[in-house]
Amino acid sequence: MSDDAADPLKLIALDAEDIAIISAHLQDAVLHVGDVAYRPAERRFALAARRFDWEGVQDGHKRRRLAALHFERVVQARSTKIDPAAAGAVLNLLAITFTEGESPAGEITLHFSEGAAIRLSVECIEAQMKDLGPIWEAVATPDHPDGA
Repeated sequence: MSDDAADPLKLIALDAEDIAIISAHLQDAVLHVGDVAYRPAERRFALAARRFDWEGVQDGHKRRRLAALHFERVVQARSTKIDPAAAGAVLNLLAITFTEGESPAGEITLHFSEGAAIRLSVECIEAQMKDLGPIWEAVATPDHPDGA
């Protein structure tokens, strides 16, 4: 990826393979609990995160980008090991997975470090991830010593 490749990403997910692609781009993204919003009346779940630019590593760049992710057709959102009142608490996103239920419905799980998770019951997969513009140098490259 060249410096010209700083073009913002805009990804749409309509199936489990698409979710896996978004998950790869958001691996090691960091966000605050306060950057997460569930809007039941709109059936939408959204978050803003500072994603690590894994593509830039190939060219020797260590940088982060502000990105937004939202899911539509969300009928329920539940969390584990996340205190909604701790708006400033930091979450480290490890992966996003989809478990199919009665097709096309299922459960999307956002897996965070230390066992924290957000589970979204969805009518179907309808998601979008979009870079919002700001890019800055990262302090360090995330490390996965166990091969994860």
